[in-house]
Formats: sequence, structure tokens, C-alpha cells
Amino acid sequence: MEWEVLVLAASKKQLRPIGDPFVAIGPSGVAVRDRLKYLTAEDEKVLRLVGEHLGHLASLDLKARCADGLDHSSDTWAARKQGLTAESSSRWAGSLTKATHDQWALSRRCQLAHIQNLEAGVRTLMHRLSQPIGEKGTKRAPGGYRSKGEWFHKSRRLHMLEHRLEAARTEREAGVVRVVRGGRRLMNNRHNLAAAQLTETEWREQWEAERWFLAADGESGKRFGNETIRVTPDGEVSIKLPAPLADLANAPRGRYVLASNVAFKHRGQEWADRIGQNRAVAYRIHLDVGRGRWYLTASWQRPVVKTIPLGAARAGGMVGVDTNADHFAAYHLDRHGNPVGDPKRFWYDLSGTAGHRDAQVRHALTQLLHWTKSTGAKAIGIEDLDFAAEKTREQHGRKKRFRQLISGIPTGKLKARIVSMAAEQGLAIVAVDPAYTSMWGDEHWRKPLISNKRKMFCHDAAGIAIGRRALGRPIRRRTAPPRHHQSDGAGPRTVQAGPGAQGREETRHPVTDRSQELRARTEGTRTRATSRTSKTVRDVRSDQVRVQDSLLIT
Repeated sequence: MEWEVLVLAASKKQLRPIGDPFVAIGPSGVAVRDRLKYLTAEDEKVLRLVGEHLGHLASLDLKARCADGLDHSSDTWAARKQGLTAESSSRWAGSLTKATHDQWALSRRCQLAHIQNLEAGVRTLMHRLSQPIGEKGTKRAPGGYRSKGEWFHKSRRLHMLEHRLEAARTEREAGVVRVVRGGRRLMNNRHNLAAAQLTETEWREQWEAERWFLAADGESGKRFGNETIRVTPDGEVSIKLPAPLADLANAPRGRYVLASNVAFKHRGQEWADRIGQNRAVAYRIHLDVGRGRWYLTASWQRPVVKTIPLGAARAGGMVGVDTNADHFAAYHLDRHGNPVGDPKRFWYDLSGTAGHRDAQVRHALTQLLHWTKSTGAKAIGIEDLDFAAEKTREQHGRKKRFRQLISGIPTGKLKARIVSMAAEQGLAIVAVDPAYTSMWGDEHWRKPLISNKRKMFCHDAAGIAIGRRALGRPIRRRTAPPRHHQSDGAGPRTVQAGPGAQGREETRHPVTDRSQELRARTEGTRTRATSRTSKTVRDVRSDQVRVQDSLLIT
């Protein structure tokens, strides 16, 4: 019997290891924004001059940092900061150098991700080029190319990717990064103004506004948490002017007070408590060129929100959420993993501008969180998705629509959004491994839940699979063993098979075949023969013996 089990196990496809679910850590930062209304012409002039002057210094500092490369040290940083202090102030210089270091580090991380992407493409091309032409692929590995022409073009692309990979590795070893202040996309729009639907004047305004620098880091212990850009509890905003622009000050000690007051309606009390204790708050002033509006953004750090244990999150049930390109498919499950009620869908549209896409995701998540609270569940189960290595055309070939589909799913923003928004609602986020959730959900849960009043789709079934995995329950349904006789030796009919039983993962088969019985009823024939046994006691044959059964063991 043991060798049969081993043969069956070896014949089946080996599944990849599935990671354990975990509770996502809450947010550690807060950012709120308010509009600077009723600014005078003099206020806007001062903001533009300060932003342009500091933006020029930021560009020079970034150029110097990139020139240092891997030779950067505390001495070179001190020398750069000392040079910036003479043109601005010590605090402005600190904010400038910190922003430069963050931008350089981000470029290094993006450079490493680009190298890994190129390596994945090279590996895929080398594998497919090594296969015979027309060789069919498997679920584990792709096959060969379909024609000699396609093989030739892919071989040329392989040489091109290898050249790019070698150049990227050389630059990384030398510490060379490529950074564009203002954004590479906006820079490329300069050569495609018609496609971007911009005039040269409009593009120039956006380009200059993006390259301005009007951001100051907070400092605990200082007045209202920031000496450079200060906001009082009454909403008065004042800026410490750089040394070359000190003659524009309208307040003592080289400060300029804006005519506009701010009032943060979201988290306003938390912000007021923080500046009342002189704790650090960072501010950033920026111009929305399209709307012609100035905004002030306040941000600060706070202790990481303590997440509840995984067992406590599972105690009140779970809402499993399947993330798709245009909607969230959610299903409520009780603590035993049983689906409750009907599935829910929350739609969003990811076309249009970045602001529109972000608003659509936030609106859908708000509806999801409110519905989750109405069900009484304390946690939401989502897939720990990461499509960083599955977007290239080498991975999916001609499946352009599928590449666009997975590229459109907002995996990175979704994680940050749902974790921060759920923390405010008192809900926990349980991340699970996405392996086989759609396949097993469709196989085991879609058909059993279809009824006259309920339609089930593969996305709804995937939500059930995700929720069950977050609850620690198996996704695949067990099959109850058949009774081998009519006594109680087999146990109750609802008993489940053990972990080593054969066929325990199969779908449940019907108990009886009623097709013949239904056919017989349709044709008007009897399904049972006429019983010759009398219905009265006195007519029963005398050779029958009455036997008293033993009491049931309870």
C-alpha cells in the first residue's frame, strides 16, 4: 500500500511551496494637504522666486552627488552642505542634501530592478532559442519559436538585451545613475507636444514648476516643529527666505508671511496636537499648473500601528478579496471558512490621468471597507501580488492584451492604500500567497454555490479561496467516504477523510444515480416491485423471529 501511495504522489504534478499568511504592518507615516487660498500677487511672486532659486541649488547639488558616485562620504556631504548654506541657510541646505540623497538612492534601486528585468528577459530568450522550432511549451517553461523568421528576430533581440545588460552592470559598478529632475516622462513630452496635448508655453510652465524646490524637513524641539516653513495653530504660514532673497521679507528675522491661512480638515486635530508639542512636521508647497492652485502638504512620522495577532483577526471571520484589472471581487466567510451571503463587486476605472486612477482606487477601497464593517468581519484577506517580473514580452510573447492586463493592476499603490485605509477603520489586512487561488476556487467553489438566485464567476470563487487561505483552511474540499455497510461502523455520513486517504481532494460524487428513476417515472413504469409482505402483524409468517437490537453507544 505504501508503494502505491508513493507512485501516485510521484505521478502527480509537484506544486510549488505555498507561503504562510501574515498580518500586514500598519502605516508609519501621515500626509495631509490643504489649499493655499487668497494668495496675493506678491505672495505668488515670492513663492516662485524662492522655488526657482532653491530648485537651481537642488539641481547643482544632485549633479555633484552623482559625480561623487560610490566615493561619497561624510566629508563630501559636509562640503556640499557648507556650499549650499552660503546661498540659502543651514536648514534649507539640510533639506536640499537630504532630498538629493533620497533621489540618488531611489535611482540606485530602480537601476537594480532594471538589471534584474533584463536578466530575466535574457534567460527566457536563451531558453526559447535553445528549443527546436515548433516545440510546444509547458506550464513550467515556454517552448520554442514557431518559425525561423521569429527565431531570427528573437536572436537579434537577445544580442540587444545582452548589450543593454552589460552597459547597465558597468554603470552600476561605477556608481553612475541617470536622474532627471522634473521627471523623464515630462522631459520626453517636450518632443511630443501634439501627443501630450500641450503647447510649448504650457509645457514650460509644468517643467519649471516640477523643478522648483519648496520643501523643508521638520525638527523636534523647535517652535511648531519646523523653523523653515512654519505653520501656527491658527493656520498662519511663514517661510524663512534664503539669504539672496532676504530683502523680500515682510516679517522679522528674514521671514515672509503669506496672506493665506490653512486648516487641515483631515487629521486636523492630530496635526494640532503635534505642533502644540513642538514635534517635527515636514511641509511642502507646490503649484498645480493645470488648476492654477497652490497647495501645502504636511507630513510626519508616527509609531507603526500595532497589528492584531493572526488568531484574533481570524476569530470574527474574513472577507476574501480577489484583485482584478477593473474591480475587486469580495466574499464574506465565517470563522469556519463557510461562504456567507452573496458575492460583492467593487468597480473602478484605471484609464485617464494618474489622479483619476488614484481616486478610482480610493473610492472602490472605501466601499469595500464599509461593506466589510457591515458584515462584522475584523480582517480582509488579499493576495500578496507582485508582477515585477511578469510584464515583459519575453515572458508572455504575443499576449499583448494579457501584458496590459497585469500591468494595469495597481499592485504597489493598492498595498499602501488598503493598509493605511484599513488601519483607520480598525480592520486588519491578511496577505496570502496567490498560488492556485483562481484555479482551485473555480474548481471547488464556483459550481456548488450556483443557484437560481445567485450567479457565481471565477473571480467570486477566487475570493472564497483567498479568504479560506487567510483563515488557515484548505481551499480544496474534502470528499466524505462512502458507507461500506448500513451499520454504524463507518461512522456518521458527514465524516471527513483523513490526510492520507486516497481521493480525499476529489469533488463530491452523487450518492445515487437518479437518472434511471426519473426515466422510469417519465415512462409511467414503477421503480419498485410490488411487495408481497402483508401490512398486518397477524398475517406475517411464523418463521420470522423478532430480535431486540443492542443499545446504541453514545
